[in-house]
Amino acid sequence: MSLKIFITVLTAALALGACAGIPQRKSDQEQLERYLQYAGEPVDSVSYLGGYDSWRALGRDQLVIWTGVNDAYLLSVSGGCFDLPFANRIGIKTRGPTLGRGDSVIVGRGQRCLITEVRPIDYRKMKQDRASSEAR
Repeated sequence: MSLKIFITVLTAALALGACAGIPQRKSDQEQLERYLQYAGEPVDSVSYLGGYDSWRALGRDQLVIWTGVNDAYLLSVSGGCFDLPFANRIGIKTRGPTLGRGDSVIVGRGQRCLITEVRPIDYRKMKQDRASSEAR
């Protein structure tokens, strides 16, 4: 075995070994299942005063938005919002002071994704359960 090949193989082995200790990001499906455990029944609309604190895509058809520290909502959108998993930012277009079915999530260069379902998430309980399981 030549020295060049040996160094290449050794470098690759070290790189793979270094990555072994890095926790892997949960898949969108795993994250969706976790949020669904804490999601309530679908509601017609929720109070929305034109702002959200943060958001997270859970694939092409769902996202979570936070409108406050513990106020989180699971939104489902129709038609597959293809750019959603790759978006750096989104906009939300409502018809008034509430957010509900028929409103839209705007992604990328204007892709409009119709909201089909809004489910409140008991985010406070979700955080408590996570803290309890990490304490064990």
